[in-house]
Amino acid sequence: MNFEHLDSPTNGKKLQRFQRRVAFVSAGGTFLDGFDLTIIAVAMPLILKSWDIGAGMQSLIVASAIVGSFIGASLLGNLTDRFGRKAMYIVDLLAFVLFAALSAFATNAWALVIFRFLLGVGIGADYPISATLVSEFSSTKSRGKSGTFLGMMWFVGAVVAYITGMLMLPLGDVAWRYMMLAGAIFAIIIFIFRLGLPESPRWLVSKGREKEAEQIMYELTGRKSVIQPGSEKKYPLRYLFSSTLFKRTFFVCGFWFCYAIAYYGISMYTPTLLSAFTKGSLSETYIASSVVSILGLIGALIGSNLVDNWGRRPLIITSFSGLTAGLVLLALNANPTLLFLVILFSAAVLFANMGGGILNFVYPTELFPTSIRAGAAGFATSVSRIGSILGTLVFPNFVALWGNSAALWFFAAVGFCGLIISIALAPETKGKRLEDINNYGKGVVVKWKNG
Repeated sequence: MNFEHLDSPTNGKKLQRFQRRVAFVSAGGTFLDGFDLTIIAVAMPLILKSWDIGAGMQSLIVASAIVGSFIGASLLGNLTDRFGRKAMYIVDLLAFVLFAALSAFATNAWALVIFRFLLGVGIGADYPISATLVSEFSSTKSRGKSGTFLGMMWFVGAVVAYITGMLMLPLGDVAWRYMMLAGAIFAIIIFIFRLGLPESPRWLVSKGREKEAEQIMYELTGRKSVIQPGSEKKYPLRYLFSSTLFKRTFFVCGFWFCYAIAYYGISMYTPTLLSAFTKGSLSETYIASSVVSILGLIGALIGSNLVDNWGRRPLIITSFSGLTAGLVLLALNANPTLLFLVILFSAAVLFANMGGGILNFVYPTELFPTSIRAGAAGFATSVSRIGSILGTLVFPNFVALWGNSAALWFFAAVGFCGLIISIALAPETKGKRLEDINNYGKGVVVKWKNG
């Protein structure tokens, strides 16, 4: 189909610059995801000072953006397959700008819940859009690293959220409003950088627009591509549940669901949990929490550099093994110190992000054909959001009813389920073209175990 020109173009430097640009501006979206979903955890101690709200409303505020992202991923991922990557890629950023700004001016808890929910719709939409576009423009050899770069930037956004929180603490009780507003400013900058990107040639071919795809390929590679009409088979979204794809669908949704429960359940409440050990000092709480977040970023960085060499399968198995072990050690210690909590939380998050936290931007866009790629990624994202919602709602209620240890045992069990799913189903896709991975007519070339 001549998409191999994306791997070995005549004018390689021009294409490589373009591919880096696509990865960079797409990662801007995941940076915003990480920032906006984490900033609420950073802001929550201040919100609790400003408003008299109980544990139930606290859970709603934290979970509202995640619930919105479930809606955004499930609906807008499919629209991305129908109307194109480019259009949705730019439009969804407007939600980041508008609703992050409105969150900063919320006058009560319910208004904040509504604005955060609508912000979440944009967050959920950006996962399948950005990951799909990067996957379809990347070279085969660097597709894993480009995809995991998106995941890594999520954790950069999380770290920046903590830094923003510390910088704005001197503003007093209203500091949380400026934290929210910072998200809108970041979104405006990224929106400008996204303007001018072309449509995905693979999507154009899936819609029978071969001539447009050929023109874009020529502009990118300097080589003429001849694409035969009908060379890209079209599938309905329900094909995800066919006998051909069900194993892939179950794997992608399963590992991401387990990761999301464990990661969000812990990370969204890290500042709240650690504040009990810092005698109410917000600066110490943010510093301790940012250490955990930075180690999570380091884990994502390690995974990003291993994914195209070591492979996807060993990376995700190691990830869930380390996450589960860290949570078990945390659960076994009934009277931890602050140092112990920071070290073990950091280790658990490092392992989680090394595989599960970045391969969720790779596997969903590799294992499904072009005509339903964004829809499949959107469906998997929406399933993961259910896990995120469970994690954020379960943790405070578990702690209130049975204590920290019971909550941590629950998350350890979830991590173990993710490990079992990965051992049984994780395929190895490194070094394979997207068309080869999804070439069902000639047999599935992906090995489902030892790739």
